[in-house]
Amino acid sequence: MNRLDAGRGRFLVGAICLAICTIMLLPLVASILASVKPAAEDARTPPTYFPHGFSFDAYRRLWDYQSGLPTYVTNSFVTAMLTVLFTFVLTVLAGYGLARFPVPFKEPLFVVLLLALIIPYQALLTPIFLMFSDLGLTNSLVGLAIIHTAIQLPFSLYIMRNSFEAVPRELEEAAMIDGANSGQILVRIFLPAAVPAIITVALFAFITSWNEFLGALVMMNTDSKFTLPLILSSARTQTTLGGTDWGMLQAGITISIIPCVGIYLFLQRYFVAGFLTGAVK
Repeated sequence: MNRLDAGRGRFLVGAICLAICTIMLLPLVASILASVKPAAEDARTPPTYFPHGFSFDAYRRLWDYQSGLPTYVTNSFVTAMLTVLFTFVLTVLAGYGLARFPVPFKEPLFVVLLLALIIPYQALLTPIFLMFSDLGLTNSLVGLAIIHTAIQLPFSLYIMRNSFEAVPRELEEAAMIDGANSGQILVRIFLPAAVPAIITVALFAFITSWNEFLGALVMMNTDSKFTLPLILSSARTQTTLGGTDWGMLQAGITISIIPCVGIYLFLQRYFVAGFLTGAVK
């Protein structure tokens, strides 16, 4: 009887997981199907959920739209990678310092840094824009990456500091006895031990930057500097009389999904890796 109950429980859990996956995937499938509909079918009312024909004309229109799709994808990718780089450098150094060094007022300082999580960055865009205008960082991918890094810093610092604190002090003391300095200990002990945390921080930084819209809208004023979310917003109302080119919009959404899914699938194995495997080796 217990085995029967256990089997029913597993079946129920599996059914719930399948239902959740279906609910999550249906909008993505609908976007992909809408992107390959012929133009006439895109504008049909009521809309069709399954295309009666297939056409890649929406992708061709998006490819040649304004400065061209490769320009906007490149801008988004460069900004996202700069955000990952800035976030990695800042949070690794700050997290290592707050976790392992006797910094005065360390805990209050850490709490103050985390308080940025409760302040919506949208409220700070106006003073940031004025400051960046004086520094010549407006309409710049580097300036936009700095904004995206500021958005991501509190969460990433929390992850990295806690990850470094979880490393046993015996490993650090053994390295010090062998003559390693702080930089060598960070590179050879802490970074290998914190690989899952580093991958998590990198993924969140990339996805945050790749999908961010408002900061790019405020900072960018040149078409050739637009990121992919900006150009998708523009494409939404590019037809005459305020109409929406649904096919081109859904094609852009489909393309914007691919890097996030691809990077996650490529890096997901690091989430289940042993936390101290690199350090022990």
